Amino acid sequence: MDFNMKKLASDAGIFFTRAVQFTEEKFGQAEKTELDAHFESLLARADSTKNWTEKILRQTEVLLQPNPSARVEEFLYEKLDRKVPSRVANGELLAQYMAEAASELGPTTPYGKTLIKVAEAEKRLGAAERDFIHTASINFLTPLRNFLEGDWKTISKERRLLQNRRLDLDASKARLKKAKAAEAKATCEGDTVPDFQETRPRNYILSASASATLEDTCRPPSWAEWKEDYPGGWRRPCFFLVPLNPSLTLARGCLSLPKDGKLWNDEVDKAEQELRVAQTEFDRQAEVTRLLLEGISSTHVNHLRCLHEFVESQTTYYAQCYRHMLDLQKQLGRFPGTFVGTTEPTSPPLSSTSPTTAAATMPMGPSVADLAPPGEAALHLEEVAPPASGTRKARVLYDYEAADSSELALLADELITVYSLPGMDPDWLIGERGNKKGKVPVTYLELLS
Repeated sequence: MDFNMKKLASDAGIFFTRAVQFTEEKFGQAEKTELDAHFESLLARADSTKNWTEKILRQTEVLLQPNPSARVEEFLYEKLDRKVPSRVANGELLAQYMAEAASELGPTTPYGKTLIKVAEAEKRLGAAERDFIHTASINFLTPLRNFLEGDWKTISKERRLLQNRRLDLDASKARLKKAKAAEAKATCEGDTVPDFQETRPRNYILSASASATLEDTCRPPSWAEWKEDYPGGWRRPCFFLVPLNPSLTLARGCLSLPKDGKLWNDEVDKAEQELRVAQTEFDRQAEVTRLLLEGISSTHVNHLRCLHEFVESQTTYYAQCYRHMLDLQKQLGRFPGTFVGTTEPTSPPLSSTSPTTAAATMPMGPSVADLAPPGEAALHLEEVAPPASGTRKARVLYDYEAADSSELALLADELITVYSLPGMDPDWLIGERGNKKGKVPVTYLELLS
């Protein structure tokens, strides 16, 4: 493996410089370049979008698949890039159990017949649920995941680069400031320049011009010179070089330069050049990051479209469920022998007034025991007169299609007159609309005072 030691050392130095700058900023010992208010608002909006997208994604997954074990299994299959095996819906499993129970308990009994009917409805509900989960996953969950795993990772990467460019810029500003301060101090002290270790960060590397100046004017000391200058023992000075030019002198680790101060001028020029480069790179990275952050608006538009598709799929799902349950209710209503003696409604009421309460408060007309057999029900219902007083108005909540001639078809939001007959099933009332009359289900009505 080919290692580039110069590049490795340079990267390590840059990393250390950024770490020092970041630490000093945290402790308030260094200046920090602040971003403009618009850029900060873009960053805040991007962070908020990411956080809420994660929460919506997780909760939607819970809605579509409440079983946490199943969600973990689907996650593992997705990470392994394998197809998720088909899973039986809860409604389909319930339908299977009901069908098996009807087969064992007797499919010809009223209970067995009802189990079979409910099993068929639950099977259709399970299929509708499966279609809804599949559609919602494709139209809603997938775009949210693509944003978090694609666009957001790109934005995060560019933001980290911008942070590094800002640290480099602030470090360059600090370096230039220290170099100018050292230059001014050297001028005031008669061209005596303090040791470089006192004016630069520990990881600072001299520029090429400064290094060349020292190499041309100084050489390492010999062992004799070392022992002569440091008779107390082995001790490494901070800056110990022997001048080659007689006009240079070495005293107490400080190097006296000629009066032109060329070394510090080169260092200031080098720091200014580094600052210009760092400023250019920072501005370029800030513009790239700004464009990506402004693209969050397009992400919102895309998520809005996906949200509409999710609502449409959910509406379709619940409409299918309502239709299947409505058909089931009609089928169960054709088995009057099954509900003889039933005091509770077969389904929860859609209005605040319960069916039993509505039936109990309705004025009573002639008994249905006096009516003819079912084949002549329509004729006798027409002959039944409403009670002399106390009939109530009701508003129709949903459309209802009459199953036979004894029932009255309903349209949503229309007003009809209703009353009860002694001996009727509590889930049904007699409804009148003009010259038409027939049985209507209580769950489709809102009784008005």
